[in-house]
Amino acid sequence: MPLNPDQLAARVAQDIAPGSFVNLGIGQPTKVADHLSAEIGVVLHTENGMLGMGPAAVGDEVDPELTNAGKVPVTELPGAAYFHHADSFAMMRGGHLDVCVMGAFQASASGDLANWDTGAPGSIPAVGGAMDLAIGAKRVYVMMKLFAKDGSPKLVPTCTYPLTGVGCVSRVYTDHAVFEIIPDGVRVIESFDISVEELRAQLEVPLLVDVH
Repeated sequence: MPLNPDQLAARVAQDIAPGSFVNLGIGQPTKVADHLSAEIGVVLHTENGMLGMGPAAVGDEVDPELTNAGKVPVTELPGAAYFHHADSFAMMRGGHLDVCVMGAFQASASGDLANWDTGAPGSIPAVGGAMDLAIGAKRVYVMMKLFAKDGSPKLVPTCTYPLTGVGCVSRVYTDHAVFEIIPDGVRVIESFDISVEELRAQLEVPLLVDVH
């Protein structure tokens, strides 16, 4: 079976080094916070102005004034700090984040990212701080389904949607496989419910290294 969102979030969390400063994008990436143990010292940053975010808040933990950038109630860890929105963006743009995890409509074989507009009728473009994270974070991890609802691949040779960032993506985590973007192309790190041969048959992106 392909990974469900919680399993995929746990897989992303495995690749975040202890002590990293990390931003989790709106939507599925916020689930990564629930799979990071406090012992490894990862510091989560939110673009609305917080360092030291903990997992999602539940029950009596919910404070309507303590949310992440997606307005989801969260917890705070010991030592959490709050600051102005402008300072938060200065951290994002200034290269102070080790990793950001974002969703995407498409990611390309050369590491381009498209995650703010599909151009579909009635869609509402929403770039937010994604462009700042895409160019400011040292490593950009994309977390998405490998195939769209119509069955088309979302890992593509060239993005057809408006770009958020160029050549910025380091890794692509999907429900079927994990890919690394390297100078020579796309390398399969791990596959879950599908063989590399099947991936090659369904993707237009050349895959450089087999996994079994």
